[in-house]
Amino acid sequence: MTKDKAEQALVALRRILRATEINARALARRAGLTPSQLIILQVISRAENVTLGAIAREVSLTQATVTALVDRLERAGFARRRRDHEDRRRVLVKLTEAGRAALAAASDSLQERFETRFAALADWEQSMLIAALERVALLLNAEDLDAAPVLDYGAIDK
Repeated sequence: MTKDKAEQALVALRRILRATEINARALARRAGLTPSQLIILQVISRAENVTLGAIAREVSLTQATVTALVDRLERAGFARRRRDHEDRRRVLVKLTEAGRAALAAASDSLQERFETRFAALADWEQSMLIAALERVALLLNAEDLDAAPVLDYGAIDK
C-alpha cells in the first residue's frame, strides 16, 4: 500500500515538473524568455529604474543570481543598465521597448494561472498545500536550495 502511495506522489510530482518544463519552453518560443527572466522583467516594469539589490529582495534571490539574469536580459535587448545621475555608485535597470514587447507576448503564464487559482483557495487549504510542498522539499533534501517564487526548471540564473 505504501509503495502505491509513493508512486502516486511521484506521478503528481512529475506532472508538476512536466507542466513547468512545457510552460518554460512555450514561454521561450513565445517571448524569448525563461520564467526566471520573466519574473525579473515584471519587477523592473513595476518599478522603472530599479536597483539590482531591490530586484533581488523582491524575488528572494541572491544579488549574484539577479545580476546574471539581468546580464542575459541586457544581452537580449530587453533591459538596460545605467548609472544613477544623483548617486553614481548606484546602477539602475530599466526596460527597453523590446522588453515591454516580450512582457506583452508572455502573458497568461503558468505562474499567473497558479497564483490566481491558489489565491481562490480557502486560507486553510493554502496553508495545507504549503505544508505538504515544504514536506516534499524536505523528503527530496531540497529545503536549503536557493529558490525564488518562480515556476521554472533548470538553473534559475539562465
